[in-house]
Amino acid sequence: MDMSDAQGARERLVVIGGDAAGMSAASQARRLRGPDELEIVAFERGHFTSYSACGIPYWVSGDVPDRDRLIARTAGEHRARDIDLRLRTEVTEIDVDRGRVRARDVDSGAESWTSYDKLVIATGARPVRPDLPGMDAPGVHGVQTLDDGQALLDTLARTRGRRAVVVGAGYIGVEMAEAMIKRGYEVTVVNRGKEPMATLDPDMGRLVHRAMEGMGITMVNEAEVTKLLTGDDGHVRAVATERAEYPADVVVLGIGVRPETSLARAAGLPLGDSGGLLTDRSMRVRGHESIWAGGDCVEVLDLVSGQQRHIPLGTHANKHGQIIGANAGGGYATFPGVVGTAVSKVCDLEIARTGLREKDALRVGLRFESVTIESTSRAGYYPNASPMTVKMLAELRTGRLLGVQIVGHEGAGKRVDIAAVALTAGMTVDQMTALDLGYAPPFSPVWDPVQVAARKAATKIRATS
Repeated sequence: MDMSDAQGARERLVVIGGDAAGMSAASQARRLRGPDELEIVAFERGHFTSYSACGIPYWVSGDVPDRDRLIARTAGEHRARDIDLRLRTEVTEIDVDRGRVRARDVDSGAESWTSYDKLVIATGARPVRPDLPGMDAPGVHGVQTLDDGQALLDTLARTRGRRAVVVGAGYIGVEMAEAMIKRGYEVTVVNRGKEPMATLDPDMGRLVHRAMEGMGITMVNEAEVTKLLTGDDGHVRAVATERAEYPADVVVLGIGVRPETSLARAAGLPLGDSGGLLTDRSMRVRGHESIWAGGDCVEVLDLVSGQQRHIPLGTHANKHGQIIGANAGGGYATFPGVVGTAVSKVCDLEIARTGLREKDALRVGLRFESVTIESTSRAGYYPNASPMTVKMLAELRTGRLLGVQIVGHEGAGKRVDIAAVALTAGMTVDQMTALDLGYAPPFSPVWDPVQVAARKAATKIRATS
């Protein structure tokens, strides 16, 4: 039965989504305004709140032995701060005109309306699940939430076979392939792209491909999944492409995610080209004074291309939540945008990128030069110096840095942060060569690999100007 709860004298902030952006917003708003001024009600359809989705592959692999280590703040801790957190409660409708949301208890099915003065939408993203035969069969798993991770582990515990197929080779696909190898499975990755890690240019993705094969992973590139085959018991048994079938006792989907904005769409809120909510710099939904949105359900400004993009990362979500909470709590903060920095690993190979790939730059009409250099993580004579490949894009004539990709071993991945700062500052590759970076033989060659790439790019830009 639908019910309307009465609005008291306090303002009420309603939060949809109990993970990084939503609960960061709730916590920040609570810091600014006490419970006598602001009531906070948060809805989360799952069992958990404020957890690290990025850590799920490492929990599945066994590197993180306990699920609770991924939980930054429990429901009880939020409630102790006078946040009315309602787990296993799914918001099914936003009534913008009347300022209320309809929520359904997942277990009982009971529904009720909750009014709001201010609303935060932090509904996250959902794994891409193509509409193909067998995609909903038992044994097929997306991995986006702790509930998803637990469901996968439950399947692994009761499945006798040891063959896993991972569909997709982005961050989640690559990380889950490694997790399944660590659990003793034979792993095949079916990928529609030319190389794994489409967030890299193909020449850099090829380095990841070699590393994955070195781990014993079978890579099948440029292959489109057509259907999933099931056995007599209905459980998945194989993944089929146009050319072959790959036996599977479990299938993990690593195709990517899309913004979870079905509620927002139904409510008539503005969405961008990727389906993410559009906000202003205060993270307020455009055209709606009392509604904010953040995390994986929004599009953000790419500072390099100047366009809106969907970049689902926990770092952004936490920042969005802090900004939303400040504004909803009566303060002021803005989110300037991103440069698209991300880092990952497969075995001991570190993979990092920031800024634009070649196809990104071409799509927005930028002309550029690209360079690739080979260097080492430490001085070449120092023990355990490991190879590193750095690719850099710079704009023609201006020399403005456009993007950096790094693939290497220990000490490679976090070097991308140098480039991320340079991109944010709008630096040229020539200016980057003068950066006063730390040096000692255990940490770097005299010329840091990122600066070696910048020198080469600057020389190439001068030669073409």
